[in-house]
Amino acid sequence: QVQLVESGGGLVQAGGSLRLSCATSGRTSSITVMAWFRQNPGKEREFVAGLGTGNVFTRYAGSVKGRFTVSRDNVKNTVYLEMNNLKTEDTGVYFCGAGGRALIYFSAKIYYHWGQGTPVTVSS
Repeated sequence: QVQLVESGGGLVQAGGSLRLSCATSGRTSSITVMAWFRQNPGKEREFVAGLGTGNVFTRYAGSVKGRFTVSRDNVKNTVYLEMNNLKTEDTGVYFCGAGGRALIYFSAKIYYHWGQGTPVTVSS
């Protein structure tokens, strides 16, 4: 059993910053990739950023590269998403996902654990 709990979302003005956290618990040894996705009503879940939990790698959607940073704290068992220079199009509910396959990291389909999501609203 794996549990993921996101936090840190909220309302922020365009150009501002937020840091999202994803606290993990349970049997996490089988997880090889962690990722952040965002979703808006009526749309599919969109890949934002991810990292490998064994072999070190990071991946970013083109729309956030250079603005967002994904990282992990092994002591706290927490994954972070540092979001800078936020834009209105970054608005959405952000979900933390955990999976055991890294080849298709950008596909929401391969993540078998999800948190409940934390909403982010960027105002103009």
